Amino acid sequence: MKTKNNYLTLMLLFTTVFTSVAQIAESDLDISPLLISEKVPDLSITSANGDTLQLAEVFNEKPTVMLFYRGGWCPYCNRHLSAVNDIEDEINALGYQIIGVSPDSPENLNVSVDKAGLKYKLFSDANGALSQAMGIAFKAPERYLSKLNKFSAGLNSGFLPVPSVFVVGTDGTILFEYISPNYKQRISAGLLLEVLKQLKEK
Repeated sequence: MKTKNNYLTLMLLFTTVFTSVAQIAESDLDISPLLISEKVPDLSITSANGDTLQLAEVFNEKPTVMLFYRGGWCPYCNRHLSAVNDIEDEINALGYQIIGVSPDSPENLNVSVDKAGLKYKLFSDANGALSQAMGIAFKAPERYLSKLNKFSAGLNSGFLPVPSVFVVGTDGTILFEYISPNYKQRISAGLLLEVLKQLKEK
């Protein structure tokens, strides 16, 4: 019995360690995202001004709508960022803040902010550490590699995040998520607003 218990303990330990290792999936269909009720790892991200912050600092301010997008070069991402920007006042009135995260360098984040007139903050995950930890990073098709290298200032080793929306509590717990490997398909601004209203009522 003791041997069996030791074996089960070792297997549980191995499984925990193995599944907690952040990695880049082979394709957008092979990702393994963090789930609702799990916590976002407290990693560092870089602001458009080049400042490095811990995620916990950001989340501590208020519940957060965290948008992961492919980059400022992606027209579908830009449309979605703009659509969410249009309802930012309503989102803020519900007590939430919005942040956007992409592999873009801080300089290119500023280009996106200016181009779309965004009022909320964008952050750089150029090396993919956060996207990998969230379980949404995958190997980018070869046709994107030069573009990703350029927009990340040479830091992107060849990954893309699956466009995703996570609603995160002040303690880093995931309250809601919308993840679609089809980069052309995004949660609508209206549906996102309804989700936030429902979460507020709980």
